Amino acid sequence: MRPFAGCRCTSGAVPNGAGKTTTVEILEGFRRRDGGDVRVLGVDPERGDRAWRAQIGIVLQEGQAQANLTVRETLELWSSYYPRPKPIAETIALVGLEAKADDRIGRLSGGQRRRLDVGLALIGDPELIFLDEPTTGFDPVARRAAWSVIAGLRELGKTVLLTTHYLDEAQELADRVAIIKAGVIVAEGTPGSLGAGTGAVTEISFVAPPGLALSEIPGGAAMQLVGGVAVVRSELPTRLLAELCGWADAQGIELERLEVTRPTLEDVYLALVESRDEASVP
Repeated sequence: MRPFAGCRCTSGAVPNGAGKTTTVEILEGFRRRDGGDVRVLGVDPERGDRAWRAQIGIVLQEGQAQANLTVRETLELWSSYYPRPKPIAETIALVGLEAKADDRIGRLSGGQRRRLDVGLALIGDPELIFLDEPTTGFDPVARRAAWSVIAGLRELGKTVLLTTHYLDEAQELADRVAIIKAGVIVAEGTPGSLGAGTGAVTEISFVAPPGLALSEIPGGAAMQLVGGVAVVRSELPTRLLAELCGWADAQGIELERLEVTRPTLEDVYLALVESRDEASVP
């Protein structure tokens, strides 16, 4: 499965061969669909005119800007393609390339080129931005820098459709996530809500009160003792947590180092894959 992610949009996971690239290219207006209805900003992408294209920005997996031009020259060239472009200096500042504005693109690092790619997607001041695996191949520092740029698009009021290999990236950046397998959406919602019903469970832990057996504690039958810490996993954590806190309050006990750990998108992803793979076995 490979995820889509998004700021002010749906993010999701798609397995290799499930049609992620095909779907995105249809939405961008680069590929004709075999059937069904598609609307992007109220327009069928197949019939999108120049005015419609001016409302979308696209960051491909690999940019092809001319290596002998500077950052500023490249943005000036691309701005001429749009009816109402953003100011050049403002766009350079948005992607954090002020210090490299007059450097030739061929001399930029991979992370700096990716920032330029985002700048080229922003220069037309679009309403919708497609980011196709923008941090693939980045080192951890470059990824985090790219995250800050992408997160900043939310403050600009932009809608972003982000595809990514990294589930932590989807969890960090997306307002909504859709997990797609074999062309079908199998889970959809906010990153925090996707664990329900998937088998991905929330973990509650606290220091076991001295002198008490686990059986005396609500939910104790399902608890494990790990190095003096009581650990219980549940798909219905709200009810169990309420019972635990109510019991501790009535007993005058402080649950030390009480922690609630929700399932990550990776946990949800693995639970969905395992459950659907098991269901497919005759």
